[in-house]
Amino acid sequence: MKALTLRKYNQPLVWNEMPIPTPRAGEIVIQVHAAGLNPLDNMIARGQFALLFPYRLPQVMGNELAGVVTAIGTGVKKFKVGDEVFTRPDIHHLGAFATYVAVSAEDVAHKPRNLTMVEAAALPLVTLTAIQAFTEKTHVKPGMKVFIQGGAGGLGSVAIQVAKHLGATVATTVSTHDVEIARTLGADIVVDYRTQKYEDYVQNFDVVLDTLGGNETFRSMKVLKAGGTLVSVIGSPDTDFADQLGKPIVKPLMWWAGRKERKAARQQGVTYKFLFMRASGQQLADITPAIESGAIRPLIAQSFPAEKLAEELPQLGKKKTGPGKTVATFV
Repeated sequence: MKALTLRKYNQPLVWNEMPIPTPRAGEIVIQVHAAGLNPLDNMIARGQFALLFPYRLPQVMGNELAGVVTAIGTGVKKFKVGDEVFTRPDIHHLGAFATYVAVSAEDVAHKPRNLTMVEAAALPLVTLTAIQAFTEKTHVKPGMKVFIQGGAGGLGSVAIQVAKHLGATVATTVSTHDVEIARTLGADIVVDYRTQKYEDYVQNFDVVLDTLGGNETFRSMKVLKAGGTLVSVIGSPDTDFADQLGKPIVKPLMWWAGRKERKAARQQGVTYKFLFMRASGQQLADITPAIESGAIRPLIAQSFPAEKLAEELPQLGKKKTGPGKTVATFV
């Protein structure tokens, strides 16, 4: 099979011929029909997570996919050969950028029936991120107010819909040409960041989902009410991340890394939390009825044949596309 692999950090990815995987106990093999592209792919390729996730190179890349089950490992009961599925494989076991991949059945869910493979491949990583931000790091309930930065992006566009599904009032920022799109996704307050300051429209919110990092992390804390929570997917890690990794030895490092965010949060009377989403087939299955009802739908910025992955992936976020996710097609 063909697989796009990382041979050396901070070097171009390379296509390799590799054997089709054989499922181990608890795994299924999926023929990949489509794979979503994410900033995380480039961060891993640059070696930004090398100390936390020491991959044995060459490593097949790719963090989310949709496809068809072709083989079943022992002990797997939920799936059969021929099932259409979607998944975000565990961070330790990447492999979406290949014609076949072996994935733990626990990380997989049946593909929503109303979605194409391209649409389904755009959802796992960002949907799980939104779910975990709003049901684990915070507990969003009807009537709460949630501010989401970058509402036309792959994560922001889905996070708006997940927050609305949970009953929240949602505010977001987008550029001028995406204002109407954000409204169609359900955002109650849409701020054009090119011409408006979101502080003029967003005050006393319960939750902020920080997708931008840097100075925006500190700026957006100020729209929270006392006791509110900012969840960052791109800011400094916290000590809970060390627990998630199963590496308590790095807790002091995580504590030091997030000291500025914690200090700013204390001064505002709010809480700072870091989120690095984890794989969960059960959470994908639980949200599938909302997807099939149309309450949550993916936005596809562009799709292209997988043969272009090596050249297109480094350009992710650098060139103008439409709102939403970019997807590579294998079938």
